[in-house]
Amino acid sequence: MSLRLGLLVPSGRSPAGYRLYSPGDLRRLQQIRLYRELDFGLDEITAMLADPDAGTDDHLRRQHQLLRARRDRAGRLLAAIEREMEARKMGISLTPGEQLEIFGTDRLEEHAAEAEQRWGDTDAWQESRRRTAAYTEQDWMTIKAEADANIAGFAGAIRAGEPADGTVAMDLAEEHRQHLRRWFYDCGYEMHRGLAELYVSDPTAIAELDHDLEGYCTVSG
Repeated sequence: MSLRLGLLVPSGRSPAGYRLYSPGDLRRLQQIRLYRELDFGLDEITAMLADPDAGTDDHLRRQHQLLRARRDRAGRLLAAIEREMEARKMGISLTPGEQLEIFGTDRLEEHAAEAEQRWGDTDAWQESRRRTAAYTEQDWMTIKAEADANIAGFAGAIRAGEPADGTVAMDLAEEHRQHLRRWFYDCGYEMHRGLAELYVSDPTAIAELDHDLEGYCTVSG
């Protein structure tokens, strides 16, 4: 193609009729190939190489700048894709900004990694990851609103002195179980009891629950 368009003209021919290329011809061929790799059309390359004010060093500098820009752009795209892949792996298809807006934190991936370490080999975890990977920002906003309402209900029950085994507390617990079933995994009664035991035995879970309740009431003891 370069020969047909006159982009690369051999310096001469051998007695047998073979094309002969000088070192200058080969440098020009290298420039043509680099510009083609940078997605320039043949007409554009012809115009650039015909510029009398552009020498070999000028072309090399231009190609170097273009390649660096392409590398940086590719790096940004690669990082964005890797973040999305990791988010989907963790079941969180939200940007850090969306996470901060909805949940007040952009560290959901860290929390998800901790959860995977604890429950990653369970069917419930696999089901939760499968479901949440497809959730939209609006879905997560709905999930957050439901969870906040449930926590507020528990806080109100605590303020009112409702017994832990009373009707109000039991209804709130069932609401929480149904929330998990609706959005994350099929949470049966036995599994839910195990989760409740975790909330009152694991220091990390206790601290998180206390933090969630803090905005609604003062938790003593």
